[in-house]
Amino acid sequence: SPPGLRCCPALGIEDVDGGGDPVEDDGTRLPLPTPGSPHMLVVPGASPSTALLCVCRRKVPAPADEREQCWMCPCAFPPHSLPERIGSATSQGSAVIHDRLQELVRLFKERTEKVKEKLTDPDVTSDEESPTASPSKPAPTAPPPPPGDAQVGEKPAEDEHYCEMLCCTFKCQPWMDRLKSYQFPSSIDPLTNLVYVLWLFFVVLAWNWNCWLIPVRWAFPYQTPANIHYWLLMDYLCDLIYLLDIVVFQTRLQFVRGGDIISDKKAMKENYLRSQRFKMDVVCLLPLDFFYFKVGVNPLLRFPRCLKYLAFFEFNNRLEAILSKAYIYRVIRTTAYLLYSLHVNSCLYYWASAYEGLGSTTWVYDGEGNSYIRCYYWAVKTLITIGGLPDPKTLFEIVFQLLNYFTGVFAFSVMIGQMRDVVGAATAGQTYYRSCMDSTIKYMNFYKIPRTVQNRVKTWYEYTWHSQGMLDESELLVQLPDKMRLDIAIDVNYSIVSKVALFQGCDRQMIFDMLKRLRSVVYLPNDFVCKKGEIGREMYIIQAGQVQVLGGPDGKTVLVTLKAGSVFGEISLLAAGGGNRRTANVVAHGFANLFILDKKDLNEILVHYPESQKLLRKKAKKMLKNNNKPKDEKGGPGDPLIIPPKADTPKLFQAALAAVGKAGGRGHLAQLRWKLSPIPPKSPVHRRSPTASPKARPPPGEEISSKSADNLVAIRVIPTAQEDEEILAAEISEKEDEKEDEKEDKKEEK
Repeated sequence: SPPGLRCCPALGIEDVDGGGDPVEDDGTRLPLPTPGSPHMLVVPGASPSTALLCVCRRKVPAPADEREQCWMCPCAFPPHSLPERIGSATSQGSAVIHDRLQELVRLFKERTEKVKEKLTDPDVTSDEESPTASPSKPAPTAPPPPPGDAQVGEKPAEDEHYCEMLCCTFKCQPWMDRLKSYQFPSSIDPLTNLVYVLWLFFVVLAWNWNCWLIPVRWAFPYQTPANIHYWLLMDYLCDLIYLLDIVVFQTRLQFVRGGDIISDKKAMKENYLRSQRFKMDVVCLLPLDFFYFKVGVNPLLRFPRCLKYLAFFEFNNRLEAILSKAYIYRVIRTTAYLLYSLHVNSCLYYWASAYEGLGSTTWVYDGEGNSYIRCYYWAVKTLITIGGLPDPKTLFEIVFQLLNYFTGVFAFSVMIGQMRDVVGAATAGQTYYRSCMDSTIKYMNFYKIPRTVQNRVKTWYEYTWHSQGMLDESELLVQLPDKMRLDIAIDVNYSIVSKVALFQGCDRQMIFDMLKRLRSVVYLPNDFVCKKGEIGREMYIIQAGQVQVLGGPDGKTVLVTLKAGSVFGEISLLAAGGGNRRTANVVAHGFANLFILDKKDLNEILVHYPESQKLLRKKAKKMLKNNNKPKDEKGGPGDPLIIPPKADTPKLFQAALAAVGKAGGRGHLAQLRWKLSPIPPKSPVHRRSPTASPKARPPPGEEISSKSADNLVAIRVIPTAQEDEEILAAEISEKEDEKEDEKEDKKEEK
């Protein structure tokens, strides 16, 4: 074999049309590799005869440009460059696979780290975005297929739609296919479905078209044979909207029967057919247009289309329910009522003028200028009754003017009253705030409260109103059911209360009950939230703003600044025996909005959760022990110590020595008790603990130890290298602490 083939994988090239060994173009035969050859590329799971890198089918007599070639096929290249091309193609393919695998490993690692962070801290926002596609590597392009096979078993490229994600390609439908596959819902919730509200908007548009333009087309000469087809086109478009509302939407509306929401298609259809609205909808679509063939296109024949007013009122209710400032829409709607009454009055005036004859008298319209604007101006002056109108001359004009005056006064007064109610309802909260503030100012002036205090009270009213929109949030939730109040409290306060260390591990329902007892209070800048030494009866949670904890010799040093989400005063809720005293001053730094939980409310809740009550008491005891650790007393600068004092004898050790003295024991504890008995100091300056008599000292280097009867307390005195120093060690078993806690719990339960 040629020397070049020994450094690359051997290939077997088979001529399908011919027989015998593989033959190259120049007639030379290539050696077939034997199994186990070091230069053979073996495919796992394949037989040696099929373990070939590429198999190419070609016709020997065909020219070179008509061959079906593979990009890794050796027959696609000249024989002299075969080893180099095969090696480069193989290395390029392996490099692409290696890079893609490394990219996948990196993405999986990032995903795993995010999941770990989510499990460790549930408050971390999860990454919901779609992963970005990995950078694609330019793959070797295959030679173009023969033109004869291009149309076999293939679809046009524009029919395929793919979306690439990571290393995979997914087929997705275009927007037109999605639109075709969309199915209309079988039932519609009229209270929450926004699509139904949008449909009602189009129905109301069609209803307004009929209500506003039917009188205009009847009274004014705006409908002519030249533009009649435009008017009819819009009329029948509105009729189509009416028909779709009856057939498609109204028969799919859910309803409540016996407390249950009915969504059955047959039941919904029967409910609509028996309703009053169905009767009105049928009347609205009476086919009076057939009379056009007899009397002509008269707009009055379309007057029944104006009876679809139920859709208008339903649209108002649904729209007000989803608007944040519904009073603005109410003002616009009331103004539209007034404008529509003027619109109808102007149409009637033009009809009366045309009946009497345009310009026949001074009272009727003279036919000059824009007819609709002139008649609308006359209607406004008549409705407001400001005077300046010409006097009617004929009996018809007098009767028409009298009816117009009475109707105008009645309609105008109703509109003004309704507008007052709408504006009053929109500003009811502001009015209540002003009345409360005025009453408070009157009270402070009556008792001659200092001006500085009055200014702080006014500031509190103004900030509370502008920050919350109300003076007391609890008044807003009083009318809601208990379950709804709990849902709102969970959404507002649970994320803050659940982070309090004192309530970690408590019953979840207990925390829910506690959320409903929280009160919101606003503090002004430099207001004392709590003072040092006072009895603590509340726990505070900072909702907004900051508070400062003051301390130091002068009580004005800022020890720490607490921000939104912090909690303080939680130990005082469960502390007993003087532990509920405030240990520092807490002052509001700027405006601060705090949640307050009273101790009385918490005790009422814990009655129903005994396990949580025990857990809270244990946590409170641990917090008190950590806060009340004894500190070394230091002498004043004017009273220096010649010899530093020794540490006091532990209380437990003192109790053990006292018990031994009462029992008259003679063991090691009796010797220690005699040894540690206090001796008056020789001088007032000498403050060192008294030393024992040298006669009672044991031999040097001897260790004294003693244990209690139950082996729970062990006391040892260990001598040191120096004669005047010893080490006292007391060991207490953990079982003793547990017994003491159990005893205290039993006493509290009793």
